[in-house]
Amino acid sequence: MGKGGRKQLGSFSCQEVAKHDKRDDRWIIINNEVYNITDWSRRHPGGSKVIGHYAGQDATDAFRAFHNDLDQVQKYLLPLHIGSVQKGEVNKNYSLEKDFRELRQTAEKMGLFKPSYLFFFIHLAHIIAMEVMAYLTLYYFGTGWVPCIVSVCLYATVQAQCGWLQHDFGHLSVFKNPTVDHVVHFFTMGFTKGASPSWWNHMHYQHHAKPNVMGKDPDVRVDQLFVVGEKMPVKVAESKKSSMPYNLQHKYFFLIGPPLLFPVYFQFMLFRHIFTRKLWKDFIVVMAFYVKFFYLYTPLLGVGWVLVYYEVMRVLESHWFTWVSQSNHIPMDIDEDTAEPWIRLQLKATCDIEQSFFNDWFTGHLNFQIEHHLFPTMPRHNLYKIQPLVQSLCKKHGIPYQMKTLSQSFVDIVKSLKHSGELWEATLHAHHIS
Repeated sequence: MGKGGRKQLGSFSCQEVAKHDKRDDRWIIINNEVYNITDWSRRHPGGSKVIGHYAGQDATDAFRAFHNDLDQVQKYLLPLHIGSVQKGEVNKNYSLEKDFRELRQTAEKMGLFKPSYLFFFIHLAHIIAMEVMAYLTLYYFGTGWVPCIVSVCLYATVQAQCGWLQHDFGHLSVFKNPTVDHVVHFFTMGFTKGASPSWWNHMHYQHHAKPNVMGKDPDVRVDQLFVVGEKMPVKVAESKKSSMPYNLQHKYFFLIGPPLLFPVYFQFMLFRHIFTRKLWKDFIVVMAFYVKFFYLYTPLLGVGWVLVYYEVMRVLESHWFTWVSQSNHIPMDIDEDTAEPWIRLQLKATCDIEQSFFNDWFTGHLNFQIEHHLFPTMPRHNLYKIQPLVQSLCKKHGIPYQMKTLSQSFVDIVKSLKHSGELWEATLHAHHIS
């Protein structure tokens, strides 16, 4: 401590900060100021892993991307402040970072972070309307094959569209008030979808913090069943720890990927998350979904057929979600953490899909994946407005900006799985020969 009880602040090089990247020793840089987040990370509202993924690194743009109320957050940072980055430190990314931060300021001046409540109300209304129609189809037209098919397709659409809508509330991009967004998130994710909002936050925030980064992004923690990218196949082949026939993964993906992601893997993971962390609030809203569903549909279908209806609905939803969510990421670069600046990190891991009314609706505006990753709290209905400015910035700094058709993005998932499988097979064969 300095005179008068003041904390003595230090001056640190980026190399010194980079050494503090361990679980029990975490420093980060925000706006050239250094913070010791070792203890605070355990209490971080967004989860310890999200902030921990930037330990030893400059988190300026990630910090700004995730937080709406900077004044409130600064109060938490103040006691963690231990010093500043040494003057004269060379930042090779200075020009890029400066331009990106100016772009954000431009977006703020354009009002692109202001939500349209009418937009989100219409989306919620059309989801509720389809859920009512799914029930009334069986109630009025009986439980023959045609009414059942129509009803289950409507309910699967409800689940897919509600998945996109809860995503907006989960990112605090609607009300900009954490409390209100969290409440509606619990309604959409918990009561309407039957999933844990806390589990989604835990997984999805990590994905946004370090997309396609092995060991940090849970969405590419798939090596028990698949190898993706250029580095993971080689790493898995050299370890010789798995016996999966990855060279066939582009074929068995159709059997165990889209059909089983929601009905099996997600169901297991979300309940494990709830019980291991004793998230009883999540448990209550999830169970409220199941009580509602079985109370309404069991009298119409009977116990056996209502279970069949539920599983078919989940399989359809799972296909929808998997193809859309993976089309923007799996074909892109997947690598270890190289502490890339925010915009380069996001552009390496994401691509866009062409805009159309159908594409916007079908993907929940995640066809603007690049813009969403750069500005995760921007309401999705404004993402198309910032797209030309992002493209211009990328062109200026020589950053590849990929945009595809919806069909090509789906084809690229399979092509990338095939390529990664062949890379695994070649590496394994080379080691056998040697």
